[in-house]
Amino acid sequence: MHLPWLEDDDLSFPTTNEALTTPNGLLAAGGDLSPERLVRAYAQGIFPWFSDGDPILWWSPSPRCVIFPNAFHASKSLKKLSRKQIYTIRSNANFSEVVDYCSAERESQDGTWITEEMKEAYTQLHTQGFAHSIEVYREETLVGGLYGIGIGKVFYGESMFSLEPNASKLAIYYLASHLSTLEFEVIDCQVTSNHLLSLGAVEIDRDEFETILCDNLKTSGIAPFLLPDKFPSP
Repeated sequence: MHLPWLEDDDLSFPTTNEALTTPNGLLAAGGDLSPERLVRAYAQGIFPWFSDGDPILWWSPSPRCVIFPNAFHASKSLKKLSRKQIYTIRSNANFSEVVDYCSAERESQDGTWITEEMKEAYTQLHTQGFAHSIEVYREETLVGGLYGIGIGKVFYGESMFSLEPNASKLAIYYLASHLSTLEFEVIDCQVTSNHLLSLGAVEIDRDEFETILCDNLKTSGIAPFLLPDKFPSP
């Protein structure tokens, strides 16, 4: 297996049709996690994913798992939970704590891909207005949430966590509802899971996904966006 190696002083990527089919979407290795490279990568449908101690690996899988915000599926129980108003949904109040919770090792996985290097990189993106956290609070205690990247009118989800049942589902439910009102094109979920499919996620091929990105950048450009401090009920 031969992978193109990215140099630190060159922000270009191979064309995504060069990505491997096994493992699905592996495109390149090397480079760095500078904000400039990360924003350029996401704008092209490429994201980093690697384990601690490994070189940086860059991916563009096909098919791609996405949620169209206006097609988000909220179950009756999730809507009922939202109406109870037990939780408050905020954004960017505690980005670093959300990332820390997302990086915690889980029983279903060996280690974590959210390394200290990744944390530092996404914190820089947060400072620049590109990376966001959506947070679920019971009173003043953080009990769930997610974080991701917003460029133009595309939100790229990275990871989520729950300390209470359905807390992360509430985070993405409120996010999808808000993005729908802003006429966002898509929420990128990267890799398919049954959990995401239950929320209305679908698979599209790489060409369709990249067309969405291209059309979005033509109309919105590469720029961060704002989220409300507190989300209204969907």
